[in-house]
Amino acid sequence: MKKIEAIIQPFKLDEVKESLKAIGIDGLTVSEVRGHGRQKGHKEVYRGMEYEVDLLPKVKIETVIPDARLEEVTRAIASAARTGKLGDGKIFVYHVEDALRIRNDDSGEAAL
Repeated sequence: MKKIEAIIQPFKLDEVKESLKAIGIDGLTVSEVRGHGRQKGHKEVYRGMEYEVDLLPKVKIETVIPDARLEEVTRAIASAARTGKLGDGKIFVYHVEDALRIRNDDSGEAAL
């Protein structure tokens, strides 16, 4: 099993969710996060004062999938989240040793 973490632009969340739903991925965890990569934030003016916004709002999507679906799922996320501009985000992939469904003790891929 693989865990996918995708950090994306907030306005792309609905497109990514729909893209995943279209390929049969329903189980997601979504968190509002803040951070920056190469874009390093930006400057804003508030009440006449200029200040640096270095942590930008992002959305983190997490899901655990069977190994065989890795390429399909990462491709779906990337194509739905892509704008072609700096700050589109990143996808991280982790190995998951095991999973356990609390309700009925299903384990492994059966728990997904």
